[in-house]
Amino acid sequence: MDGQVLTVFLAISSIILPSNSFAKKRDIDIYSVHVDCQVSARFAHTVITSRMVNRANESREALFEVELPKTAFITNYSMTIDGVVYPGTIKEKKEAQQQYDKAVSQGQSASLVKATGRKMENFEVSVNIAAASKVEFELIYEELLTRRLRKYELLFKVKPIQLVKHFQIEVHIFEPQGINFVDTQSTFMTNELFEAITKSVNETKAHVLFKPTIDQQRKSPDGEESLLDGDFSISYDVKRNDTSTSDLQIVNGYFVHYFVPPNLPKLPKNVVFVIDKSGSMSGRKMEQTREALIKILSDINPDDHFNFVIFNSEIYTWKESLFPATEENVNDAKGYVQEIDARGATDINEALLTAVKMLTNANEDGKLSERSVSMIILLTDGQPTSGVTKLMTIQQNIQRANEERYSLYCLGFGFDVDYKFLEKMALENGGLARRIYEDSDSALQLQGFYQEVANPTLMKIRLQYPENTVSELTKNNFGQFFDGSEIVVAGHIINDKLDIFTAEIKAQTHASDLVLQVEANVTKKEDTFKHEQYIFGNFIERLWAYKTIFQLLQKLVSAKGEETTSLQNQTLQLSLKYGFVTPLTSMVVTKPDDQEKILLANKPVEGEKENFPGSALILHRHAKQKSSSQKIKLSRLVDTPNRILSITQEQNYVYKTISPTIISPTPTYDSDYPNFILQLPNHNELFCVDVKGESQASVNLVSDPDTGIWVNGKRGKESENFESYEIAYMNPEVNLSVATNSIMVHYQTFSHNLSWSKTGSVSPEGLNISIDEKSYLTITGDKKVAITVSLIKSAKCFLQLSIIDGHHFSDNLKGLIGQLFSGTQFELSQYPDLSAVLNVQGQKLSVNRGLRRNYNQALIPGAQISCWSVSLQEKQ
Repeated sequence: MDGQVLTVFLAISSIILPSNSFAKKRDIDIYSVHVDCQVSARFAHTVITSRMVNRANESREALFEVELPKTAFITNYSMTIDGVVYPGTIKEKKEAQQQYDKAVSQGQSASLVKATGRKMENFEVSVNIAAASKVEFELIYEELLTRRLRKYELLFKVKPIQLVKHFQIEVHIFEPQGINFVDTQSTFMTNELFEAITKSVNETKAHVLFKPTIDQQRKSPDGEESLLDGDFSISYDVKRNDTSTSDLQIVNGYFVHYFVPPNLPKLPKNVVFVIDKSGSMSGRKMEQTREALIKILSDINPDDHFNFVIFNSEIYTWKESLFPATEENVNDAKGYVQEIDARGATDINEALLTAVKMLTNANEDGKLSERSVSMIILLTDGQPTSGVTKLMTIQQNIQRANEERYSLYCLGFGFDVDYKFLEKMALENGGLARRIYEDSDSALQLQGFYQEVANPTLMKIRLQYPENTVSELTKNNFGQFFDGSEIVVAGHIINDKLDIFTAEIKAQTHASDLVLQVEANVTKKEDTFKHEQYIFGNFIERLWAYKTIFQLLQKLVSAKGEETTSLQNQTLQLSLKYGFVTPLTSMVVTKPDDQEKILLANKPVEGEKENFPGSALILHRHAKQKSSSQKIKLSRLVDTPNRILSITQEQNYVYKTISPTIISPTPTYDSDYPNFILQLPNHNELFCVDVKGESQASVNLVSDPDTGIWVNGKRGKESENFESYEIAYMNPEVNLSVATNSIMVHYQTFSHNLSWSKTGSVSPEGLNISIDEKSYLTITGDKKVAITVSLIKSAKCFLQLSIIDGHHFSDNLKGLIGQLFSGTQFELSQYPDLSAVLNVQGQKLSVNRGLRRNYNQALIPGAQISCWSVSLQEKQ
C-alpha cells in the first residue's frame, strides 16, 4: 500500500480522495451508491449499498462511512470483496467487548459507531482493496418514524464529494390509512437537481426517486466537484378525519395501534419556565434564550397560566404565583425576560422545588382548572454548583416533591450539562430530556421544542384491549396528548382464533370524558400486506420489538438493583433475537485474513463519552534551530501598577510526535490530569494540553491585547502541574491571583478573597467570578472567553485550567496556549475516531484521541473524558 486512502462516506455516501493529482483520483472508482428505503405503516427499513472498483495497479484502503438516525437500530452489515462475503454478527456487548479488548491489545481495532450531530450517528469500517478488485458494502437499519408537528420525516445525509455514475435514493411508502401529502426538501437543491426527483402518490402508496446524472451532480459544467452536500429529507402524513382516529394493523399475530384524536379544543396549560442564569449562560446563550422566550410568550395561549423561575445561586420569580396569559401579563413578562442577565453559580435543586411548590399552591388556591395540563420546563447549561449539588439527592428531592403530578421537561444547553442526570430526572417525572445544541439556531431549537408541547388536547389517556387476547403490550397509558403527535401501542395477539380485534380509548378532554371504540377484522388486516412485494418480513413484530426495546431502555435509566438486572436481560434477549445493535449488544465486523480482523460497532448513548486510545504531541525547545523550527512568541506579565503590560520574548521550537498509548482508566494519577482543557473555535472536540518544562518557571499562556486578556501560569516545585495563575483583564481592569491555597480578586481599589473551601462570587463590571462547593472557579463575561480553574486535591494539590468560547479571542492572540486558538485547523484522518492532524501556523502535527481525567466532568475528581492529547514540552 502506498499510503493513499480513499474514504467512502455514505450518509448517504461520500468520498474523500487523495489530495494529489486528479488522475490519481480515477484509480478508485465508486461507480454505484444506492439507498433503498421501505416504509410500511411508519416503520422504515433502509438498505445502503456502495460498490467500488480499484482501477490502480496497487492496493488502496477504502473507508465506508454512513450517517444514520440516532433513533435507528443497525440490523445488518456485510462487505463483499471479489465475491467473498464478510458479514457482521450481533453479539452480547460483554462477549463482543472481550473480542474487541483482545484485538486492542494487538493494535488491531477501532470503534465503528459514534454520535456525530443532532440527529445522526456515524458508522464506519475500512478495508484494503487489492488492485483491480471490487468491493460492495451494505448496511441495513430500521426505525419507527415519530410524528412531530403533524408530519413524519426521513432524513438522509448526502455528501459524495466525487461524482458517482449510479447514484440514487429510492423510497417506497405504504400507508393503508391513506397518504395525505408527501414533500421533499434538501439543503443543496438546484433547478437541475430538482429535475432528478420523481414523485408519485396515490391513495395508499408513495414513491420518491432521486437519481441525478453525473452532469446534474456537477458544480460547474467542466468541473469534477459534486453539488451533493447536505440533507435530503422526505416528509409525509397520513389521512385522518373525525371518524378515523385509529389505525390498527395486524400481521402474523402482532398488532400496532396508531391513535390521533379528532380535532379537539386545546386543554389549558400551566407552565413554569425554570431558566438558568448562572455565569456560564452569559453571552450568546442568554441572548438566544431571551429571544426564544419572547417568541414563546407571543405564541402562548390566552387560556394558559404561566410563571418564570430564574436562578443562579439565588432564586428569582417573575410573580409569586402563576398568572393567566392576558395581553397585559404577557407584555409584562416580556419586559422581565429582557432584563435577565447571567452571573453566579447554579442551584438546580432549589429552582425546581420552587417551581413544584408554585404549581401546588396555584392548584390548592383554585387558580388552575382541574382539566388542565401542568408542566415544568427546565433550561440549564451546566452542573449544579450551589445549594444541593449531589445529583442523586436532587433527583430524589424533585421526585418526592412532585409525586408524578407535573411533567418535567429538561433541556440541556450544550455539552457541559450532565445529560444522564437530566434524562433520569425528566423520565422519573413524566417528561423527557432534550439537548439544545450551541449553534446559530439555538433559539429556534428552543421554540421548536415548545411548539411540540404547546397544545395538549387530551389528558389521562389509556388504550385498552380485551383480556386474554393480547400480551407483551408496550406502554398503553399516557399523561397527555399534544396536537401534531401520535400515540403508538404494539403487542402480541395470543388468541389465534380471533376474528375481530377491538380496542377502547379512554381520555379526558377540556370539558368531558372521551370514550372511543375501534375494531378490525383480523383476516382482512392480515391480507393488507400480503401482496405488497417490497414489504419486509414480519415488520409489525419487528416494530413491536423495536418499541419494546426503546421503552425498556428508558426504564433502565432510573431502575435500581434487581429491576435493573431484569430489564437488562429482557432488553438483551430481544436485541439478540431480532438482531438489533442496541446499548446492550455490539456488532462484530470481520475482515479478510490479511487485514486487521476485529472491529466493533456499539450503539452510542446520549450523554455518554466514547473512549479511545491516545497519544501526545510534544513541543521541544532547542537553541536556535533553522529549517525545522516553528517560531512561537512567549510573553510574560510585568508587575506594573495596572498590570496590563506585555513584554515579548521570542523562542524557537520544533515539534515531535510520540507513539499512541492506551491510557488506563484506573487508578488515578496526577499525570492523568491535563494541565489545560481547550475547545478551539469552530470545533466541538476537546483538546487536553500538557505543558512541560522547568518547575517554578512562569509561562505566558495567553496574551490578547485586542480583547484585553492575559494569562500566566507557574508550576510547583519539582512538579509538571501548575500551582498558580495570574489572570488579567483590561476592560474592566481586573486582576486575579489564583493559587492552590487562595484566590485574590483586584478591581480598582477593591480587593476580595475567595476560598476554595466555600462558595462565593464577585461581579466586577462585565465579569462574573464565582467559586462553588466543588472547588470550581468560573470566570465569564458577555462576549468574553470563559475560563474555569479546578482545584485538584491529591497528595500535592494543583490546578487545572479550561478555556471555552475561544471564538471571542482576537486574531492578534499569542502565548503558549493562545497560539493553538490562532487559526489552528483540525483535520480528521482516515481513522477519525483515533487520529487527526493539527495544522498550527502552517505546520501539520499528528495527534491521537485518548482518555484523560477532568475534574469538571460531573464535578467529581477523576472523571474521564475523551479528548485529543497535545503535549507542549520545553527542553533547553
